[in-house]
Amino acid sequence: MEEKYIQQFKKGAYEMILLSLIAQKETYGYAILTEIQKQGGEIFAFAKEGTIYPILYRLTKAGLIQYRLVPAKANGGEKKYYSLTGEGKDMLEKMKNFWENYKDCVDGFMKGDA
Repeated sequence: MEEKYIQQFKKGAYEMILLSLIAQKETYGYAILTEIQKQGGEIFAFAKEGTIYPILYRLTKAGLIQYRLVPAKANGGEKKYYSLTGEGKDMLEKMKNFWENYKDCVDGFMKGDA
């Protein structure tokens, strides 16, 4: 079983990761999940739909992403294709800046541990 602190690190990163992937191109939930598993190596290799979709819902509700419905070829249903809103682009930029500062700060503490 995964340690709780590792789970907390992952939870904190998911919103920024999803916004980053959606910023690259308009995309749908399953493609986002697949990309996280592919790029995430052993850290995010086991990302699940039950983790990703609630975050997409939260980001939509917050006005950071929007979606358009497109008919699905396979089952006759619809797919939600997500894209960033202007507010989402601004938030992603703030998150990236914070992340760089956060990472540098933590690295500074960790170097003292060596």
